[in-house]
Amino acid sequence: MTEDLWQRGCERLAAELPEQQFNTWIRPLQAAAVSDSASGTVASLMVPNRFKLDWIRNQYGGRIEAVLSELAGKPVRLEINLAPRDGALRAAPPVIATRHAAAADDGAISVKPRVTAPEPTLTSNNGASQSTSAVSRHRLNLSLTFSNLVPGRANQMARTAALHVAGAPGQMYNPLFIYGGVGLGKTHLMNAVGNALLADRPDARVLYLHAEQFITDVVKNYQRKTFDELKAKYHSLDLLLIDDVQFFAGKERTQEEFFNAFEALLAKKAHIIMTSDTYPKGLVDIDERLTSRFDAGLTVAIEPPELEMRVAILMKKAEAEGTPMPEDVAFFVAKNVRANVRELEGALRKILAYSRFSQKEISIALARDALKDLLSIQNRQIGVENIQKTVADFYKIKIADMYSKKRPASIARPRQIAMYLAKEMTQKSLPEIGELFGGRDHTTVLHAVRKISAERQKNTELNQQLHVLEQTLKG
Repeated sequence: MTEDLWQRGCERLAAELPEQQFNTWIRPLQAAAVSDSASGTVASLMVPNRFKLDWIRNQYGGRIEAVLSELAGKPVRLEINLAPRDGALRAAPPVIATRHAAAADDGAISVKPRVTAPEPTLTSNNGASQSTSAVSRHRLNLSLTFSNLVPGRANQMARTAALHVAGAPGQMYNPLFIYGGVGLGKTHLMNAVGNALLADRPDARVLYLHAEQFITDVVKNYQRKTFDELKAKYHSLDLLLIDDVQFFAGKERTQEEFFNAFEALLAKKAHIIMTSDTYPKGLVDIDERLTSRFDAGLTVAIEPPELEMRVAILMKKAEAEGTPMPEDVAFFVAKNVRANVRELEGALRKILAYSRFSQKEISIALARDALKDLLSIQNRQIGVENIQKTVADFYKIKIADMYSKKRPASIARPRQIAMYLAKEMTQKSLPEIGELFGGRDHTTVLHAVRKISAERQKNTELNQQLHVLEQTLKG
């Protein structure tokens, strides 16, 4: 019977899906309206926001259709639509609890808006309108969303975890600790979570800030002896997003207050997302009880983007600027700008400006002219000898060990890393690199390059070390 098709479908999905996934994404859905028409049987779902619509359609749409079709004994097509923002989804149907009802059971705070005079509004690129005071209050960048974050292998795990948090804050991956080098998209990802949550729950208490701002707040309240104000501000949040927690190093009072806020938020099942330039156990001068809390949820890395991802980023950002970039130009730029997304954006701005001022079409020749200072600096500063010295200093071995025949792991490993960087960051051929490493055969260099390249994809710690070395060499 079509009347109970959705209920039976949910019972089947509950048995097939992991409990956490079912409770997060399927159980909160309003019961689907099942109808027969000339085009066949249709099950229509209503969801509260675009984020949930895209996620459920992509991750579970096919499975839901298959289950409903099997139970109905005929093809059932799934339609997922956005619910009108009139509070209709807040009324729970008899069997399937709504998202808001489930959230209430988890201790989520619901704040009734005060009736005030209308305020000027700002509109984000996902269409959500927010008052200027609300933007000031949560400090989010409305332009940083999941929709304009380019996905790739470098950010895949962090992005997936962030999507789960945005859909079900306080339930899993709490705290979420994201680490990686500068300009890789950590801040973008945090803001995307905050914006997605506010699109779903406009009354949610969300705050994004840099660690230095938290330090400033602690100092200000310490001077004024107003720690109750500090607690009122941070302990009542639903989502705290805090950037660069490595800045807490050596600041004992700040760490004490953050620990208190951390414990209070976790106790009420609010969510915490943090970023850092290194993994929790790599943080220095930070109390061990804090670093152990940081590592208690989920720790994920954002790595430097691979070539294909750099190309996609350039083309998407160029399109957003209204000036599409040819793919061959994007590959040229991506091969020469490797460090991070921020440097890619800087290179793109130079090319677009050069194109507009010269009134010329974007081409490899134009890109080469626009980036000639950057390219000449790279070619001038990064030589094999500089790489050898930088790697030797980093791993605390002698420069002479780069040319020697010594083969203990403490020396051979840094030597292989230096060979890999020489191949990646200079125009030298394999035989030329081998000659500069004590007259080694080019096959030895090739083996080192392939080995380190393969390990970089799997070993997060090695990838982080290589990123630091690349940043150092590029100045």
